[in-house]
Amino acid sequence: MVSDFILPDLQDDCSQCAALCCVAYPFDEDEDFGLLKAVDTPCPNLSNTCMSCTIHDDLNDRGFGGCVAYACAGAGQRVTQVLFEGETWRDDPDLLGHMTYALRVVRPIHEALLLLQEASALPLPATHLAKAQSLMAALCPKDPTSIYDFEEPEVQEALAAVPPYLLSLAPYV
Repeated sequence: MVSDFILPDLQDDCSQCAALCCVAYPFDEDEDFGLLKAVDTPCPNLSNTCMSCTIHDDLNDRGFGGCVAYACAGAGQRVTQVLFEGETWRDDPDLLGHMTYALRVVRPIHEALLLLQEASALPLPATHLAKAQSLMAALCPKDPTSIYDFEEPEVQEALAAVPPYLLSLAPYV
């Protein structure tokens, strides 16, 4: 039997984040991003006074379709509010690299949880449903307080097991 686990909020809530997606990822100037931006560098369209995009209403028109399509599955606010207790890289610039690294670790876990949650809603055999629950439990460390909790071998092994598990569902979809 799978132990109890608490599924994190898998919905984006930018108001609870520190604009980590606007900092963590590099942009290549192409059809998805209107400029070249290095990793761990704030986007020049990010407001200097708050954690919001100054061109948010015109992202598509300005060539930032990649920003429109992006979703963190709730990882940004989990990193900001849980792992960093509401502190931000704006308040303490030394946190920038730590917070963006944490986003790059937690986001794939949240995406995997979202996919497993969707898979669990399918009419699957009990063994497949049990496997989904087992993977979800392994991806949800109990009372995580640091990024290291998400880098534990059990969590990372479960994350690696998600793609083959999802492929195994092909006959049922």
